[in-house]
Amino acid sequence: MRTYQTQMEAAKKGIVTKEMAVVAEKESMEPEKLRELVASGQVAIPANIHHTALSPEGIGAGLKTKINVNLGISGDCKNYNVEMQKVDMALRFGAEAIMDLSNYGKTNTFRQELIAKSPAMIGTVPMYDAIGYLEKDLLEISAKDFLKVVEAHAKEGVDFMTIHAGINRRAVEGFRREGRTMNIVSRGGSLLFAWMEMTGNENPFYEYYDEVLEILREYDVTISLGDALRPGCLDDSTDAGQIGELVELGNLTRRAWEKDVQVMVEGPGHMAMNEIAANMTLQKRLCHNAPFYVLGPLVTDIAPGYDHITSAIGGAIAAASGADFLCYVTPAEHLRLPDLSDVKEGIIASKIAAHAADIAKGVPHARDLDNQMADARHRMDWDEMFRVAIDGEKARDYFESTPPADRHTCSMCGKMCAVRTTNLILEGKKVEFCSEK
Repeated sequence: MRTYQTQMEAAKKGIVTKEMAVVAEKESMEPEKLRELVASGQVAIPANIHHTALSPEGIGAGLKTKINVNLGISGDCKNYNVEMQKVDMALRFGAEAIMDLSNYGKTNTFRQELIAKSPAMIGTVPMYDAIGYLEKDLLEISAKDFLKVVEAHAKEGVDFMTIHAGINRRAVEGFRREGRTMNIVSRGGSLLFAWMEMTGNENPFYEYYDEVLEILREYDVTISLGDALRPGCLDDSTDAGQIGELVELGNLTRRAWEKDVQVMVEGPGHMAMNEIAANMTLQKRLCHNAPFYVLGPLVTDIAPGYDHITSAIGGAIAAASGADFLCYVTPAEHLRLPDLSDVKEGIIASKIAAHAADIAKGVPHARDLDNQMADARHRMDWDEMFRVAIDGEKARDYFESTPPADRHTCSMCGKMCAVRTTNLILEGKKVEFCSEK
C-alpha cells in the first residue's frame, strides 16, 4: 500500500518509488542520488496517479534536457485525427512531453484518449479550457469555477499543469508602471489579466493557491508555474514585469514544496543571445533551483517561418546555461496552427538543441551517439549513420536522391572524399581518380 501521496513526499520520507527507479535507470544515475534531488525540488518527475500508460521521465538538475510538443484543437482547426497524428509523430521522435492546448469545444474526449495511449507525460493549461469546459464567457466565470477545471484535468490523468499564479495585482502594477512594446503575449496570462481587470479581483490562482495545491497533491500533478509576463519581443526581455513575476514565482515554488507538490518554473519567450545565460542563473537563484522550462527563447524577432531555428539557437544556449526543459517551436509560430510537417520540423530542431546542450553540460553518455556516428562515418557505413541519426529517414532520402557511383562516398565529393582518401592511404593503398578501376 502506498504510504505517500506524491513523488516529493516519498522522496522526503526516504522512499525510492518505482517511477524514481525507472528514471534513475534512464539517466544512469544512482536511485538514492535521484531521490535526494526530488526531495529538494531540483528534479521533478511528473506522474499523475491516473496516467497508467506513462513511462516516467525526470526534469531537472543533472538529467538530460527534455522537450515538449504543443498541440491541440482550436476553433479554426478542429480536426481531431490530425492532432492525434501529431501525437504519434511526437512519440515516434522521442518527445518526453506533450501539452494539449486545446481551447475549443469539449476537449476532454481528445485529452482522455491522449492520456490513455501516451507514454510521454501530458501537460495542459486549464485556463485555456475554462471557457469551453464551463460554457461561460470570461466575465461570468467565478474564481472557484477556475479551480473546477483544474480538478477535472487532474482527475483525467494530466501529469503537469501550467498555472499562471504569479500574475497577481502586485505584478500587474509593476507591468503597468514599466510599459512594454508587446504587453502580454501569454494567452493564459492575458485571459487572467482581462478577468482581473474586468472584475477588480485578485488572480484566483494566486488568491486560492493553497486550494490549487491541495488538488494537485491529491493526484500528484506537478505545477508548472506559468510566466504570464514573459517577453514577447527582444525589447521587452529582462524587464521589471518579467523579473517581478519571477520573484513571485520563487515564493510560490516554496509554498508548493511545503505541500509536497512538485514544481517547474516557466521562462522566457524572446530574448537576445547575450541575456540568456544570466536569465537562467537568475531563475535558478530566485526559484531555489527548481527545474526551468523555457519557450525558446527566440533570439530574433524577424524570422517568421523559421522560428524553429531562432528557438533552437536560444534553447541550446538556455539549456547549456541551466534550463532543464525545452518547449518546441515550429516554423508556423506567430503564423498559424502547425501542420504535421511543421510539428516534425519543430521536434527535430528542439531535439538538436537539447542534445547539443547535454553535450555541453557533460550529461553522462550524451556523446555516445555522436561517437557512434563518427565511427560509422569513418567506416563509410551509411546504414549505421542512418540508424544513429536523429532523423535517419530524411538522411537516407537525401543520400539516395542523388546516388553516388561508389556507395563508399556521397555525391558531393565522389572519389575525392577526404575520408576515403585518408582511409586508402592509411591502409597502404593507392589513391587513383583516372583509372577505370
